[in-house]
Amino acid sequence: MRTEEILAAIATGLWRWDNAAGTVTLDAEAARLLGLPTEPGVYREAAVRSRFHPVDWNEIYGVVNLAVAEGTLAEARLRIVDERGRVLRTVRSRSKPTYPADHRFESYVLIGTLQEVAEPQPGATAAHTSITGDWRRSREAFLLDAGRALAEARSTQEVLRVAASLSMPGFSPDGLAVFGAAGERLTIIGHHGHNAGDEEPFTDMPLETDYPAAEVVRTGRAIYLPSPDDYRRRYPATWPLASRFGRRSWAFLPLVSAGRTMGAWMAGFRHPVAFSPDERAVLTTVARMLAQALARAGVAETERELSLGLQRSMMPSLGPDIPGMSVAARYIPTGGGLQVGGDWYDMIPLPTGRIALVIGDVQGHDVRAAGLMGQLRIALRAYASEGHRPDAVLSRASRFLSGLTEAYEDLGDGDGEEPTAPRFATCLYAEVDPAEGTLDIARAGHPDPVVISVDGTAVIRQTAGGLPLGIEADSDYPTTRVVLEPGETIMLCTDGLIETGGHDMATGWTRLKPVLEQPVEDLEKLADALVQAVHGPTSHYTTGPLADRREDDIAVLVLRRGSSATRLAPPRRTALTIAQAEPERIAVARQQLREMLHDWADAEQVDAAVLMISEMATNVLVHTDGDALMVAEAAGERGERRLRVEVADGSDELPHKRRPGEMASSGRGLVLMEMLADSWGVDPRGEGKSIWFELYESAGPTEAGESMKAEESAEAGDSTEAAEGPEPAEGAEPPAA
Repeated sequence: MRTEEILAAIATGLWRWDNAAGTVTLDAEAARLLGLPTEPGVYREAAVRSRFHPVDWNEIYGVVNLAVAEGTLAEARLRIVDERGRVLRTVRSRSKPTYPADHRFESYVLIGTLQEVAEPQPGATAAHTSITGDWRRSREAFLLDAGRALAEARSTQEVLRVAASLSMPGFSPDGLAVFGAAGERLTIIGHHGHNAGDEEPFTDMPLETDYPAAEVVRTGRAIYLPSPDDYRRRYPATWPLASRFGRRSWAFLPLVSAGRTMGAWMAGFRHPVAFSPDERAVLTTVARMLAQALARAGVAETERELSLGLQRSMMPSLGPDIPGMSVAARYIPTGGGLQVGGDWYDMIPLPTGRIALVIGDVQGHDVRAAGLMGQLRIALRAYASEGHRPDAVLSRASRFLSGLTEAYEDLGDGDGEEPTAPRFATCLYAEVDPAEGTLDIARAGHPDPVVISVDGTAVIRQTAGGLPLGIEADSDYPTTRVVLEPGETIMLCTDGLIETGGHDMATGWTRLKPVLEQPVEDLEKLADALVQAVHGPTSHYTTGPLADRREDDIAVLVLRRGSSATRLAPPRRTALTIAQAEPERIAVARQQLREMLHDWADAEQVDAAVLMISEMATNVLVHTDGDALMVAEAAGERGERRLRVEVADGSDELPHKRRPGEMASSGRGLVLMEMLADSWGVDPRGEGKSIWFELYESAGPTEAGESMKAEESAEAGDSTEAAEGPEPAEGAEPPAA
């Protein structure tokens, strides 16, 4: 008896669906079941599709795609309709996809059977089938909820929490695990339904291990294990690891994003699951959504980590305390989703002993603005450390930024992209003299400072200014001097503090003025109050007249001069030029330094300072062709003064510390400075360099002074012993004169 006759006897037909050719081959029984003439034939795909109920066709299409992706059987129930749409019968389809030699995914051939299924009589108990209207609706509702929840997750941990809370219709897993791949190792990203430490055996597992998750990552195909026997038979090596959890069924599905298998998802069940095509379809859909959510979360976390790293590296910070003054600052970025921006502030110690306060704003709130800000901030520090005046610092910074934006434009054109628009920056640079309370201010398109007097009156202090940095390569920036009386405060800010909330410069100032005029002793509280006025709860009631109410980055810098009744003693200064042709003026420099330090508490420190100035000046005359300029300054109250001595020359060659031998005639200058000075250094300048040291006055002899004194005493003793000769032994005649 032939196979066709057997199949016809049990009302089972054969069909062959060629997806690439768009044809369906039917035997006589299959044609009858589909409502076509009862004879073998080849039909167009559209003719066969018209015989399926539209809802069921959508189901079979998804089931077939799943079977093609996994290489498994496609099984579904289908209602057959006539030309008028009336249901003729219900058939069950079971088919297996095959592939041509080129193994192209879209060129599969579906070969299988069609068999009529008896419908239950009215009033009879309907047997559970995988495709029913209620189950279908439940599945669709579940997938919609799962997709929405996973789309809202913003981190890997949130994605794992959502996955753990999913309740699948009819077969919710009690244990979940998400595996990742790191090189040739399998890692666990997260799990649910397990105790702490249960993941240890599966952590850092080689991908070659005979374990379902490892095989899924290697092959990209799902693995379904309906029973413990299936698990034990297919994976005997790792079955002992899984058996202790007491589960009855397992599903391991690939996590695929952008065509790349990034890991595997394990769903474990304590009850038997047959993994019907519809159940597999639900699991596969959830795995795809989970993979996309994990990929989005990974990108978001990477961007967030980059953003936080940029912010930490570029976060403004205040330097050491300013004698006689207090300072506070705040930085609030908006970042457009990234916690970085173009605003910044800085405090820079200057070679003269003064302090530079800088505040600025690069156009934009994106990563490029933050990058430009970082480069501009470094450039300003370099120019300030060279000892330039405020106007020269801003002029050089404008030339630097102009060249930098031109380089960005060229880079954009070179990549075939749209030209990058040039960017500018506003900036205010103030050189602070703590002793005199003066601020020499140069301004590049930045908001003017605000001065708060002792009685609490806040006034905008008009200062001369120039164009924003980067507009023109050669720009002039006039300098304005502002004098702070004891107890007065000056506030520097970026336009974000004024204009955030739809304000212009006038209305923004009106909002801030009452905050500035409140009696606040602590500058930190004043800085917090300024930020709260813009971003706090009360800011909703003080919106401005403009329709555009986007937020902007905020940088605030507040400086107050101490209100002590005792005025700081004016510093003592002396300066001297030592020409190459006048080496004898080194002795004059030593004498001037001794006279300036006539009341210094520690005479040993005076000797050390004289020795170091002699070494510094001599090195300039010996190792360069130019003159030496000595500048010495002693500042502070008596008993707590600071001595700073600088020797500048026009040579760009920096000195290097050496280790001279016992018979060497040079190379001891920097070694002496390291031993004797409290601090010292070499500062490159625009033309040449400056070598400096500092000594801090103390009540008693310094450690370095004691060391010098001990060395001098030892040398004196050696000289005396050498001059006098050894003491004669007892009873011996003294040598003849």
